[in-house]
Amino acid sequence: MFTIASTPQLYPLTDRAVVALTGAERVKYLQGQVTADIDRLGPGDACAGGHCDSKGKLWASFWLANLGEQLLLVMNQSLVARQLPELKKFAVFAKTEIDDVSDHWQVCGLAGEGLSHWLNHQVGDGNLWQGGVIIPVAAEHALLVLPKDAELPDLPRGDEQEWRGLMIHAGLPDMSAEHQGDYIPQMLNLQAIGGISFNKGCYMGQETVARAKYRGANKKAMFILEGEVEDEVAVNQDLEMQLGDNWRRAGTVLSACRQGNECMLLTVLNKDLDADTLFRIKEQPDSRLRLRPLPYELTD
Repeated sequence: MFTIASTPQLYPLTDRAVVALTGAERVKYLQGQVTADIDRLGPGDACAGGHCDSKGKLWASFWLANLGEQLLLVMNQSLVARQLPELKKFAVFAKTEIDDVSDHWQVCGLAGEGLSHWLNHQVGDGNLWQGGVIIPVAAEHALLVLPKDAELPDLPRGDEQEWRGLMIHAGLPDMSAEHQGDYIPQMLNLQAIGGISFNKGCYMGQETVARAKYRGANKKAMFILEGEVEDEVAVNQDLEMQLGDNWRRAGTVLSACRQGNECMLLTVLNKDLDADTLFRIKEQPDSRLRLRPLPYELTD
């Protein structure tokens, strides 16, 4: 279920937003706003990251790329309405412009066996390409961000649902507006995918993020569940876990992908759960889901 293709494929994505920072102080400004270390990113470099409120709760998780003259944040489109004003709040004091430039870019997923070889042949050294950028997100998985008028690579096309499944399979968070203000970055495992720097200095929400690491204050993490469901599964639906003969609320759906009765989803749960714990969708009492091992080591 949701396995990577045997050859590279292109997945056009319609639900991605692109936010750009330009101006002389774009790097300095973003460095003081997000969890990632922007100073270490040269042109073509990219990483995961998060933007928090003053209490350390996420406005957005995103992928960040340095294009040289601008920084691009790629995120779930539903986040922008609340996140962008927060990101711009202090920009009036800096030489930077921050804009939703989604209309000027096209975003696609790239995945499949041999993708790294294909990219080396097509792009060569570095990730800048055709006025855009390739953002590696996992082994043989990448985001392709190109100008709207750029020609897309001649690769077999996959669909958006498949890409969502691949991202869940890889344990990569994709939070939506329904969860803004609910989670600190470690609850979405951003530290496990290089999205948090613990030595970069101050940024919005940094004290909470540091406390979660150094004082063990965080008891939750993001997990993959897979199994059978009865119907569609939507973001923010309630999940229940079995305790003896009873069921108790455990969390909500962060993102999900369904093929027939099979489903794979991401959710935030307590870290001390038994590996054989049984779950279900609250509105689907006959559904059954179990934990799937994460493809990376989970740390604080």
